[in-house]
Amino acid sequence: MTFGTRLHAAIADRGPLCAGIDPHAALLRDWGLADDVAGLERFALTAVEGLAPHVSVVKPQSAFYERFGSRGIAVLERVVAESRAAGALVLLDVKRGDIGSTSQAYADAYLDASSPLAVDAITASPYLGFGSLDPMIETARRHDAGVFVLALTSNKEGPEVQHARVDDGTVAGRMLDHLRALNEGAAPLGSFGAVVGATIGDTGEDLDINGPLLAPGYGAQGGTVADLKRIFGAASGAVLPSSSRELLRAGPDPRALGEAARRVNDELAGLAR
Repeated sequence: MTFGTRLHAAIADRGPLCAGIDPHAALLRDWGLADDVAGLERFALTAVEGLAPHVSVVKPQSAFYERFGSRGIAVLERVVAESRAAGALVLLDVKRGDIGSTSQAYADAYLDASSPLAVDAITASPYLGFGSLDPMIETARRHDAGVFVLALTSNKEGPEVQHARVDDGTVAGRMLDHLRALNEGAAPLGSFGAVVGATIGDTGEDLDINGPLLAPGYGAQGGTVADLKRIFGAASGAVLPSSSRELLRAGPDPRALGEAARRVNDELAGLAR
């Protein structure tokens, strides 16, 4: 079963919310935890306990685990395994992008089912040229995984590259064209998605790529259901609004985390309509 098929079923069953599990040092302190490996483990696994049974996708940000070295990566492995055991798909936010054998090594690390860090999908940067992602795309195809490609991000530096003109369009538009081609003919949903910020203005781009659309910035960062409908229009049914801080501030009680996830999914129930 392809990633797109699994994701489509998960959204229908659990709603579109993607829960970020990002152990910022400030959030660890807010939960009364030390900024060390023990605090990381308590935070991350409590977040999984509270959120993973209620959302379609869990999205750990790899950097917040990597900063603790090998022991942090070991916690990340547990986050992946326990999130999947709770029925959630795992999208690892790593934003990798390189060429040749290095790109293939990243693909093997995250998308090959035999890897201890294998996940359902990853984020990737195409700005060494979309073709640089070919090893990730092909490895994802072999293992029924997914790749979310940065397209229109909400950081203030993004337009310098993403809005640059190329031929008769923009660089971001070219990335979306590549994804549309990869997803052509896929049903019910393609496996290759775009990352489009939930707080950006009108894009002027065709966001219907027959694939999923990860929308970071929902909730505490300002994105609303009205914003999502305005930005994505007819493609809103394929949107995965991502929230981290708004959900995690409900902790450390796992029940409160679960209630926060259910509340946000209720808010998003009308997104596809």
